[in-house]
Amino acid sequence: MAVRLVVTITAAPGKGAELALAYKARCAQIMQEPGCEQFEVFQSVLNADRLTLLERWVDQAALDAHAKVNQSRPPLPPGLRVGAGEREDYEYKRSR
Repeated sequence: MAVRLVVTITAAPGKGAELALAYKARCAQIMQEPGCEQFEVFQSVLNADRLTLLERWVDQAALDAHAKVNQSRPPLPPGLRVGAGEREDYEYKRSR
């Protein structure tokens, strides 16, 4: 069963656009990973320092493989984020 993640990220004050740009390149890389159906970043129009990642993986195994790859991926530039963010996991069932 597919897995959907919604990850909310807070940028350092005034760094939302820079963080979104850094994630843009990362999203393109991650979309090439096996089992990745969606990996996109969205920047809030109400609060430019609030971003949301939408991820969809074909199954938990693909997400687990992504987590292992992430451990070896270089970090984003320092000073762009505040905190670790919040993550919501859902089993994805399309109804239509």
